[in-house]
Amino acid sequence: MNYSDVGIDLGTASILVYIKGKGVVLKEPSVVAFDRDTNKIKAIGEDARLMIGRTPGNIVAVRPLRQGVISNYTVTEQMMKYFIVKAMGRKSFRKPRIAVCVPSGVTEVEKKAVEDATYQAGAREVAIIEEPIAAAIGAGIDISKPQGNMIVDIGGGTTDVAVISLGGTVESASIKIAGDDFDEAIVRYMRRKYNLLVGDRTAEDIKINIGTAFKRSEVDYMDVRGRNLITGLPETIRVSSDETQEALKETTTQILDTICAVLEKTPPELAGDIVDRGIVLTGGGAMLRGLEELIEERTHINTMTADEPMTCVAIGTGRYIEFLAGYNEQE
Repeated sequence: MNYSDVGIDLGTASILVYIKGKGVVLKEPSVVAFDRDTNKIKAIGEDARLMIGRTPGNIVAVRPLRQGVISNYTVTEQMMKYFIVKAMGRKSFRKPRIAVCVPSGVTEVEKKAVEDATYQAGAREVAIIEEPIAAAIGAGIDISKPQGNMIVDIGGGTTDVAVISLGGTVESASIKIAGDDFDEAIVRYMRRKYNLLVGDRTAEDIKINIGTAFKRSEVDYMDVRGRNLITGLPETIRVSSDETQEALKETTTQILDTICAVLEKTPPELAGDIVDRGIVLTGGGAMLRGLEELIEERTHINTMTADEPMTCVAIGTGRYIEFLAGYNEQE
């Protein structure tokens, strides 16, 4: 068994690395901190995430991927190199075969940039796979059958909605609205309603702890600290889960509209399959409470979240390589 097959989920918010035979071996935020003065990288991954919003002027923490697309090529390449070495160890003699997944709406130029960065990071072969297909494989769906499956993959920077049958995408849409936009919506709401300025990390904590897309039977509360924009002083405010629903309404509605738009374009036989089989949610954004109920209310189709929504895409990307390797190496 060689461990030289690697699947990488190159996400806006986090990067996951899957190694054949070992599973997901690494999950870190896709953040890089570098020193502006010397242009040297200070930290990558979790170490860099802890620096967000807490760095001196010369050190900046950046996300080299914006909305699922490489926005800073050199930094992405160094980040990938770092993660591949970290996941595989320096001892591997063979260069790995790497499958990388990209959002379904990316252009050929953007795909080429990902491919080049992966070769530069030390791959011997590169396969680019679209996110919904990777998510479907990772969620345990047999995509080779002539059956319609609907996948909604809500990541950090993009939401991919796709209907998959016979191993390919029949209808799909990708919007640049996802988990990060949930955070931004909460930041805007806190500023508008309470004149309270909160950071991205605080907004993310609110989303994870009490965030909801659908009205809940019991209301949760959380104390939120931030800076009052009028007095300029720190302040703590109690926020309820109902308020997060209000804050997230606009963003969740855009995701709903996209799902409905894809359903409208789906051929009737496949649409019938989807009604029978339901809609599957994957990606970190799918963990937002109440999303299933919200989608069900609007589409009247049973909706469920995959078992491990965060790692679905990475597992699917890695299995895709095995699926390709199966043809080449009938050992």
